[in-house]
Amino acid sequence: MALGYKQLVDVENAFRTLKTVLELRPMHHRKEGRIRPHILLCWLALLLVRIAEVRTRISWSKIRSELDRLHLGHFSYDKSDIYKTTQLTAKQKEIYTELGVKPPPTFLNIQINT
Repeated sequence: MALGYKQLVDVENAFRTLKTVLELRPMHHRKEGRIRPHILLCWLALLLVRIAEVRTRISWSKIRSELDRLHLGHFSYDKSDIYKTTQLTAKQKEIYTELGVKPPPTFLNIQINT
């Protein structure tokens, strides 16, 4: 019985995380073909958050706040387009390294139109 209550607490904590940290809101699906994928995506999002928190030893809100500072700039000049990301901070580099994720390249695309 105690194990059942512990599992209930774990599930309630997971739903609380989905609502607060991931800012998920109820989706009113009626068809099973839409309900199952929605639940699976929510579960995968929660799993990724937990993996990121465990590997970096940082809360998801701090990870998200730090990575939100990374931006993509679009620069146009004389029919040419350049897409460049902002320079990574030391903390951002550390997060990408600890997660085992390759950081985005500095230049994503350069188009020279003649």
